[in-house]
Amino acid sequence: MPWVVLFIAGLFEVAWAVGLKYTHGFTRLGPSVFTVITMIASFWLLALAARSLPLGTAYAAWTGIGVIGTTTLGILLFEERADWARLACILLILVGIVGLRVTARA
Repeated sequence: MPWVVLFIAGLFEVAWAVGLKYTHGFTRLGPSVFTVITMIASFWLLALAARSLPLGTAYAAWTGIGVIGTTTLGILLFEERADWARLACILLILVGIVGLRVTARA
């Protein structure tokens, strides 16, 4: 169960990271409120997952999920580049998350 909570925390991290783009430096109220709420949810769920998982593992997986999701949405929504080297690095992050999951004791 802590891994499910951690995954959801990572999805909220993706939401707030993408939300930052829409806040225009926190000058737009709606996107700013959305971003702050998803930040709080993401940190809270990370804290819950870290009760059962090793802190370093939880934090690394959380940021990795955020990186993968944010990069993917950056490519899809904001036409960021998707060259082979960038995608290969994202794949390495995914492999690292899976490796942490396989070797974790919780």
